[in-house]
Amino acid sequence: MIKMGTLQEPSALTARLQNTLMSYHSLDETEWRVAKKSKDVTVWRKSSEEFRGYLYKSQGMVDDNPNRIVDYIRPGPYRLDWDSLMTAMDIIETLDQGCCVMRYTTAGQLWNIIAPREFIDFSYTTDYQDGLLSCGISVEHEEQHQSYVRGFNHPCGWFCVPTPDSTTTPAQSLLTGYIQTDLRGMIPQSAVDTAMASTLINFYTDLRRALKKA
Repeated sequence: MIKMGTLQEPSALTARLQNTLMSYHSLDETEWRVAKKSKDVTVWRKSSEEFRGYLYKSQGMVDDNPNRIVDYIRPGPYRLDWDSLMTAMDIIETLDQGCCVMRYTTAGQLWNIIAPREFIDFSYTTDYQDGLLSCGISVEHEEQHQSYVRGFNHPCGWFCVPTPDSTTTPAQSLLTGYIQTDLRGMIPQSAVDTAMASTLINFYTDLRRALKKA
C-alpha cells in the first residue's frame, strides 16, 4: 500500500505506474476474453495479477481530440458533472508533474447490492504518442467516512490517441481503458462482474453525451 507521506517525490511512482499501464496496453489479444459488448464499446477481462479479481479493458471511439477528452476524465472541474457513477470528488493534494491525490465516492449499484464506495487515488497524466495517458492507483489515507466502504483501485488508466484520419471534423479519438477495482466488502463475484462491465460501457455513453453538449 502506498502511503500519502511518500508522494512528495512522485517520480518513482509515476514511472512505475506508467510502465504498468504500458504493459497492459501491449498484451496480446488472445489474453483477453469479451465480458460485454455494445454497438460501439467492447469490454474485455482477464485475471488480475494484483488481486483475486479481474483486470478489465474497454475500448471505443469518441468524437473529440485527446486533450479535451482527457480533461473530462482526469480529476478536475468536469468529471463530477457528467459521470453518473461518481457522487463527490475532492482534490486532497496537488503535486508536481501533473499529479494529484483525490478522494471520490461512488453511488450504490445493482439495487444497492453494491453499496456506495469511497476511494483515495493518486492520479497522473502524461503524454502518450500523439495523445495522452491518464492513470492512477489507490493510496493509504487514514481518514475514512463511516458511511462508505473503502474500495481500492489497483493500477488503472486511460489511453487516448487521435485516429489516423483525425483531421476530419469532428476529430475522433480512440479511448482505451484499463480498470481493476477491488470493491471489498461481502459482494458476490457475479455481481461485481456484472457491475464492472456495465459501468465501463455507461462511462463511454456519459462521456460522449457530455462532450457533445459542451
